[in-house]
Amino acid sequence: MRGLIFAIEEMAVHDGPGLRACIFFKGCPLRCQWCHNPEGWDAHPRRVKSPNGCLHCGRCHLPCESKCTGCGGCLSRCPRGLLRVSGKYWQPTDLARRVHRLDPILMDGGVTVSGGEPLMQAQFLTELLPLLSPLHRAMETSGFAPADDFRQVLDHLELVYFDLKVMDEEKHKYFTGVSNAPILNNLSILKHSGVPFIVRVPFISGVNDDEANLLATLRAVEDAPNLQRVELLPYNTMAGSKYPLVGLSYPHTFTQPTPDTITSAQALFESHSIPCLVRSQAVAK
Repeated sequence: MRGLIFAIEEMAVHDGPGLRACIFFKGCPLRCQWCHNPEGWDAHPRRVKSPNGCLHCGRCHLPCESKCTGCGGCLSRCPRGLLRVSGKYWQPTDLARRVHRLDPILMDGGVTVSGGEPLMQAQFLTELLPLLSPLHRAMETSGFAPADDFRQVLDHLELVYFDLKVMDEEKHKYFTGVSNAPILNNLSILKHSGVPFIVRVPFISGVNDDEANLLATLRAVEDAPNLQRVELLPYNTMAGSKYPLVGLSYPHTFTQPTPDTITSAQALFESHSIPCLVRSQAVAK
C-alpha cells in the first residue's frame, strides 16, 4: 500500500505539542470556499508552477508526448526552474524511516498527519501510524470519512484536531461541497473514544460567526470528556496566495469576524468551562 504525500514539514510548531514533523496527505473530498491550500485537493500527482519570476516564454504550455502522468519529465522546460511535481508516493516503511531520522528533536513533540484529508488514505494510515511509535501521533482532519475508517485510524492516535466548519447541513454543503452528516457522526465516535481532541473552527464573517452556529457548535462538544479545547482560527486574507501555483484564481472575498465577535465567541465557550484559544493570524483551512 502506497501513500501520496505532497509535503513534509520538519519543524512544525502549531500542529500539536512540541516540535513536530507534519506530513501533508494529498487528496481532499471537500472544496471549502476559503481553503488556503488547493495543492492538496487532487488525489494524484500534478504539476505546479510558481508564478514568481516567470518569463512568460510559453514552454510550460507545450503538450506532453502522451497523457500527463505526473512523471516530471517536463520540469526541465522552464528556464527559471519554476515547475515541480506536487505529490510523491511513499511506502509506509520508507516514510516512517524518513520521520524517525528526526527522533532526536521530535521525542518531546511528535508527528502530525494533515492534508488535504489524511482519512482519504485510511488504509495507508493504519499501516504507517504503528510504525511511527513511540512518537506522539496526531491527526488534523475534517472528519469527512467512513466511520469504520475513522475508528481504525483512531486506534493509533494520541491526539486529534477535528474541524467543525458549519453546523447547519445546507450551509455546510454550500460552503464546502459536502454534507456534514458523516462529520457529525465521526464526532460522536471521537467523543466516546477516549482519544483527546481539539476542535478547530475556521472563523469567518458571514459564514459561521452567527450566534446560532456558535451555540450549535457548543452543544455538539460540551458533553465530551476528552475535549481539550476549542480553537478559533480567524480568516486570513492570504488564503488565496497559493491558487496561482495550480493555475487558479481565488474568487472569494471573505473577511474576519469583528474583534467583538471573536471575543464574544471565546467567552461563550469559556462560560461553559470549555477552554477557547484564538489563533491570531491563522489561515482558515
